[in-house]
Amino acid sequence: MEIDEATRQFVREHTNDNVRLLALQAHASSEVDLPFALDQIRGRQIARRKLPAWAAIDDILYPPHLSMEQCSSEQTARYKAQIAARLSASSGGASRLVDLTGGFGVDFAFMQEVFDEAVYVEQNPQLCDLARHNFPLLGLSNTEVICSTTEEFLNTLWGVKNTSPTGGGLEGVIFYLDPARRDNHGGRTYGIADCTPNVLELRDVLLDKADYVLLKLSPMLDWRKAVKDLSEQQVREVHIVSVNNECKELLLLLQKPNNTLQDHHSMKLFCVNDQQEFSVIVERKEGWGSAGAERFALPQIGQYLYEPNASLMKAGCFRALCERFGLSPVGPDSHLFVQTDAGKIENESVFPGRKFQISAISSMNKRSLRQNLSSISQANIATRNFPMKSEELRRRLKLRDGGDTYIFGTTLADGSHVILVCKKIIE
Repeated sequence: MEIDEATRQFVREHTNDNVRLLALQAHASSEVDLPFALDQIRGRQIARRKLPAWAAIDDILYPPHLSMEQCSSEQTARYKAQIAARLSASSGGASRLVDLTGGFGVDFAFMQEVFDEAVYVEQNPQLCDLARHNFPLLGLSNTEVICSTTEEFLNTLWGVKNTSPTGGGLEGVIFYLDPARRDNHGGRTYGIADCTPNVLELRDVLLDKADYVLLKLSPMLDWRKAVKDLSEQQVREVHIVSVNNECKELLLLLQKPNNTLQDHHSMKLFCVNDQQEFSVIVERKEGWGSAGAERFALPQIGQYLYEPNASLMKAGCFRALCERFGLSPVGPDSHLFVQTDAGKIENESVFPGRKFQISAISSMNKRSLRQNLSSISQANIATRNFPMKSEELRRRLKLRDGGDTYIFGTTLADGSHVILVCKKIIE
């Protein structure tokens, strides 16, 4: 795939322009492929924040807007590359990565580095052309680009020669899939069976032909249901990945049970926010990790208050969190915790979330609110298991947004509604 000089020059001249205005105002000559040029300008602008390593290469070509918005960020792709490197190292012998839903190729490009061979499979011919153009610019070697559907590749192109004599797949082969989460009309879908390809239908074929299957799903899905749908016996790891405390991806690692696996009744759950990771072994007999915590604690002025990051909130493994860090929740479904074992936080790694110090505690009584909030004109407000949403509470308290004060509206174990006024602790 090549870009003609007139179009290339147009992209250079307008690389920082507003694409919508440019589309309305531009009067390109007949030599300029305007739709393609606009895709390149928009793609470069998105890449600067999402794929800085790619944005630094001038000749990288970008797909239409939807593919750019759907592709992984550099940060999440690097995390998947870490998983792939660990799996490759553990399998021994020759290793091969097969990305069965290549897309723009971001995950493939970062994951393939540790493999002897890497195969990119994509059904969209335009994306395949972009991959053939971009991969050499990115320094990718020992890679193959195949234009095919996932099903056709598995049933025809992958073939019998890529299956071991024992029927368990070639050693060191990892399949990666990021199923399309849009239906035929362009609407968003979230359920595994509603995505393309349907991994539920392909699961057995995938596990027959590879050692591992790494699956990227919507962060909107409940991970416990996803594990159940895909087989509790075959999901070995769950990764909930957040960036800047916003859940971005749900990753499931599947492996076909065999005699070498010691325990089919547990798996590892990873909660990741940026570079911070919290992991725990969860047991199937406990419903893949209990969300509850048995003991509650009344918050006190001067006490530290802990708020888990988004990945932990989604995972719901609060009992493990309390045991690890010596915490107790202030109430059921509050997802706010206070320290009840002072030694544990000090001896453990940094808490995976935000830490505050409680400076005041108020009931919803007008007099109590007036006494505790009289010196506050603005605050960052959040509610947890509280009868008001945060904006409603803000109007009730008549406070502007922002500042150094953090206010949490929550419900304690005795059912009382309280306002916790806090200062954020920076560590």
